[in-house]
Amino acid sequence: MSIPELDNLVKIGKLKVELGTRAEFDGLVDSARKRLADARNESLADQSRFDLAYNAAHGLALAALRQKGYRSENRYIVFQALIHTVGMDAPTCRVLSKAHNERNLAEYEGRSEVDQQLLSELIRSATRLETAVAKLKPPEE
Repeated sequence: MSIPELDNLVKIGKLKVELGTRAEFDGLVDSARKRLADARNESLADQSRFDLAYNAAHGLALAALRQKGYRSENRYIVFQALIHTVGMDAPTCRVLSKAHNERNLAEYEGRSEVDQQLLSELIRSATRLETAVAKLKPPEE
């Protein structure tokens, strides 16, 4: 199922065309749901909750991209593609983009502070994404 905007990313080498499998889709969604459930656990450290919510959102976004028949080796691209894979709204995409930037600062520059508002928005955005991905038909084997 070709999507012109994503095909443009294929042309410039940001995405690859590759059919996903049902097992891959189901595994990504299952893992993301578990991580998102754990991210809601307020007894965990905020940094852990952020990591869990971010990785849940990434897994769901990747599942949506794979369901459409594309693969990316760039974590950021899977969030950018959400407008085309699940019709995600721009504000949610902006939250995920900001979370991606914060994740990079933590991973590569050692930043450990977690913005409480961003954490809350990230969990809400991941929850919206979970709902959108649940409406997708898994790839056929």
